[in-house]
Amino acid sequence: MTQAATFQLEMTRFIRAPRERVFDAFTHQDALAAWHCPRGMHVSDVSADARVGGRYRIAMTARDGTCFIVGGEYQSLDRADFLAYTWTWERGAMPPDRVTLIEVTLIARDGGTALHMRHTGFPDAMTRDGHIPGWQSVFNRLSDYLDPAGSAGTLTVIGDPRSSYCRTVRMALAEKGVAYTLQPAAPHTPDIADHHPFGRIPVLRDGDLELYETRAILGYIDEAFDGPGLLPTGPAAIRARGEQWISVINCYTYDAMVRRYVLQYIFPKGADGQPDRAAIDAAVPEVDRQLGLFDDAYGARDYLAGSAPSMADYLLAPILFYVDAFPEGSAMLDKYPNVRRAQAAMRARPSFTATQPPPAH
Repeated sequence: MTQAATFQLEMTRFIRAPRERVFDAFTHQDALAAWHCPRGMHVSDVSADARVGGRYRIAMTARDGTCFIVGGEYQSLDRADFLAYTWTWERGAMPPDRVTLIEVTLIARDGGTALHMRHTGFPDAMTRDGHIPGWQSVFNRLSDYLDPAGSAGTLTVIGDPRSSYCRTVRMALAEKGVAYTLQPAAPHTPDIADHHPFGRIPVLRDGDLELYETRAILGYIDEAFDGPGLLPTGPAAIRARGEQWISVINCYTYDAMVRRYVLQYIFPKGADGQPDRAAIDAAVPEVDRQLGLFDDAYGARDYLAGSAPSMADYLLAPILFYVDAFPEGSAMLDKYPNVRRAQAAMRARPSFTATQPPPAH
């Protein structure tokens, strides 16, 4: 096939692996089965006859059972510099009669391989651009597969380990068993300004993808990676209850317990560098009221919604960890045995232990 003179997509990635391993990942069936699909999917069937004129076929299945199938013919194989193959959706983003061309060039670089991919033959810009997120995710999985650090070579959490929201994201990744790299950055600093337009933390970077806002990051982690779900399962009422508590914690609890109470101790702004007693005294009644709400919500359960921990629990546990560190907070928690019991269950989880922040005071 000759290159189609139509819309094209080009991507580059640095892969921390020798060219030969990168080349073989495109041509060996076992390797293709391990990486050649976007995050949140798996390769359910694959075949590859890696010779000029040989064919390949990859079936990619989503968690809801939807199957996407692509196939084509190898056009050129020059290990480990270059390969080209046609790309046809048997079931997917374009009609089965639309044949496109993929060309992959590999260049040795210090510490790994520079990969350049050109995908040509798209009928229009919208179809081309619709392939960008998929290819980005597929190459994230290629990096996970080949990088000695695994997913920690691709996935980065940017934020301050003392932040409760940063800890929530890290706990979620730990619960999923996903390795990552922590890149320390304080809010409202130049280090974070390039990643978050409002200067907040955390930010999640997965290859070329960057996400901010903790709820969005948690949703991505839940859909993109295997492991226990981060949302409660069961009837619609249970799932809705989980979302309710996520909203309560983000909209009300963080403000009362962290901004208006905990931070008064961590960053004291009162006379002589002491905590602002007026601010603390004003916050305590609202903190107490909310703890009562949570105590009622837990009842005899250890989790806010369902029979297993979910996003709401991962959001609340780091906040209550700080509340418990200061005198009024600890005394208030002692009034609510259900909250105490539930937090003991959360603190016993390996994800909580693994994300212990440095001392806050």
